[in-house]
Amino acid sequence: MCGHVKQIIGLSALVVLFGCAEPPPPAPVKKLYHGRTVHDFEAASLAAASYQVERGDTLYSIAFRANVDVRELAQLNNISEPYLIFPGQRLRLKAVEKSSKSVAKTSQTGYRDTKLEQKQSKPVTPKTAATPVASKPPATVISSPSNEPFAKEVQWRWPATGKVIRDFSTAEAGNKGLDIGGDRGAPIYAAAAGKVVYAGNALKGYGQLIIVKHNDDYISAYAHNQTLLVQEQQWVKQGEVIAEMGDTDAAQVMLHFEIRFRGKSVNPRHYLPRG
Repeated sequence: MCGHVKQIIGLSALVVLFGCAEPPPPAPVKKLYHGRTVHDFEAASLAAASYQVERGDTLYSIAFRANVDVRELAQLNNISEPYLIFPGQRLRLKAVEKSSKSVAKTSQTGYRDTKLEQKQSKPVTPKTAATPVASKPPATVISSPSNEPFAKEVQWRWPATGKVIRDFSTAEAGNKGLDIGGDRGAPIYAAAAGKVVYAGNALKGYGQLIIVKHNDDYISAYAHNQTLLVQEQQWVKQGEVIAEMGDTDAAQVMLHFEIRFRGKSVNPRHYLPRG
């Protein structure tokens, strides 16, 4: 009888032990990261006062990242057309602000330095610089072998057939163009006639990128392409196929399209035909 009781007590203890035990906590869920896209980069990604040229850069691509007019950047660095730069070259991105006010020094006794004031009050004749900077780059027309000049008026068309999946935003960190969805390998068209001034993948966040200059005021950009079908310095016509749609540096297949007026991003919908 005693042995039977001991057996019952032992079984009861096991039931209590396993009944009170809690299941192990689930493994922590890790957040998946699919890499950076163009939305992680601001259009004006070069905010410093200067920049050192790297291999693959062009003055247009640097101006594009700094969100400034390429002519202003050329003038600031005394570079004339065709805007040749080289790796290792240091470029100024911002003009140095000079104070227009001069303050007269005061001695420890409290008397003003009248000699210094007299020197400051005299008109100063500016010295001629060894390499003067022109008010703007020379007005030389860059022409194709057929002497094709840039058009004064730009005629626009849509660069791809597809649905706009992300619109233009005026927010500081907003989308600086239109994101147009589509199929991998779909044709990308030149939105207007012009000259290819950049074709490559040196700009982080834009993948395989093409920049086309249309005239002295407008450029357009085509990002995330799978294949580039044009080269730098090549002239293209409106509607000419310049690339194939892809997802380089993007989370999905799409075209990121921008129009810039004198270096500043503008809403492409204000220029493209309604459709």
